[in-house]
Amino acid sequence: MPTSGNATKSSKQTTTKSKKKRGKSAADSKLEITTYRSAKEWLYGLMDVERTRTSRVSPDVFKLDRMQAILAKLDNPQDELRIVHVAGTNGKGSTVAMLDSALRACGLTVGVYTSPHLEDVRERVCVDGEPITQHLFMQCMARVAEACAAIPKKHGAPTFFEAMTALGFVHFAEQAVDLAIIEVGLGGRLDSTNVVNPIISAVTRVDLDHTQFLGETLEEIAREKAGIFKGGVPALTVPQAKGVVEAMREVAESAGGGGTTLEVVSDDIDFSHRFEAGERSGPHVRVGLSTERRSFEHVPVPLPGEHQAFNCGLVLAIIDRLGEHGFELPAPAVVEGLAKTKAAGRMELVWRDPRILLDGAHNPSAMAALVKTIGSAQPYDSMVMVFGCSADKDVDGMLEEVAKGADKVVFTKAKGNPRAMDPHELARRFEEMSHKMFQVEPAIDDALTTARKASGRGDLIVVTGSFYLVGETRKLLSLKAKRAAANEA
Repeated sequence: MPTSGNATKSSKQTTTKSKKKRGKSAADSKLEITTYRSAKEWLYGLMDVERTRTSRVSPDVFKLDRMQAILAKLDNPQDELRIVHVAGTNGKGSTVAMLDSALRACGLTVGVYTSPHLEDVRERVCVDGEPITQHLFMQCMARVAEACAAIPKKHGAPTFFEAMTALGFVHFAEQAVDLAIIEVGLGGRLDSTNVVNPIISAVTRVDLDHTQFLGETLEEIAREKAGIFKGGVPALTVPQAKGVVEAMREVAESAGGGGTTLEVVSDDIDFSHRFEAGERSGPHVRVGLSTERRSFEHVPVPLPGEHQAFNCGLVLAIIDRLGEHGFELPAPAVVEGLAKTKAAGRMELVWRDPRILLDGAHNPSAMAALVKTIGSAQPYDSMVMVFGCSADKDVDGMLEEVAKGADKVVFTKAKGNPRAMDPHELARRFEEMSHKMFQVEPAIDDALTTARKASGRGDLIVVTGSFYLVGETRKLLSLKAKRAAANEA
């Protein structure tokens, strides 16, 4: 591996009868969605904020009147659902995954809406752990496309995220789920999901991210996240950096409908956690949470990392509150369900020879937690990190954490992310702050090949920096595994 000074280059959906400009087909033409493929073609013809450079995203994109108009044409399926609404910067996905697994173990039919997806867009809409089928995706998207075409043009063209959010609501209502867990996409106050009337609102850890849209300070971002709070609806969060809880309390007190009360796990709710390392169970964290209604003691946190303790505590606090809405959630079933939690793309070991671990850490705080967690969860001789990220992130902050944890780095980029930073620019910045070895590869397949050559038997390859990069890696390795299995057969 060269030294730092020697970096090398190394389903119902809709189609239009004639080609339209991106993002206008739904509103400007008659739609015929009769196949899963046509549904995806219509969807991917809409503006996708997640894959658009921030400089090209108009502030007009972030408003709720268009989403409300679309849902009105669909007879407001979200109003038929009992919902837990989850916002936050870091930990949303892990919290949603744990809550989903625990509730399903209690016998509930649970709908889960998340973003982004890793390999298949249908991953965003799941019922009882299974992605929506291609046929139902096509059927639901056809209804969404028809609704989008029917709204007044003054609202503007729908976005990818709005269409997917509407599809999720339609599907969950048709499946008559007992509970829907809805994860916020960006921010909270103006996020497309913030048209719901939840029974519980929750906010995970708040950190600096998407500052172009949400604000330059933690307090500003916290107020945007807390924008999901509704009057009279219990609001829950975890311990936060200085000023964050205070900012969220202000929003809670002024929430429409008379305001609400914000409870903080550990501060307002009795909570404890401790780190253990057993011969059989290995290093792990146990938590306890107690309220006047119920108590959980010595519950193993199913996901690795001490930072997951508070995410698990938030899940238990949500479950405690759900009991007030008639849900029967026995503690033994909750604990059993938690133990079965699977969180794709989060400390996920996907290959064993060599060991390849995937994690979608996409800001400095998440990267720091990843580096700390790997040390206890996956012992290694040397860490080879495959890293790529979006250009609109705190790149230098992330690279500082990379420099602390990785022994060697391969910089690359996700092909499917137009916002991805040039890996040569990543290498240039890294060289200014670290003397560790690095190399540059144009795509993830080349980066993995280089990482394998640079790693030994006791080493660990970690792919991180972006969920897009993690998703492409996961898909690539899945195909490789299928080919290997076919050859053996």
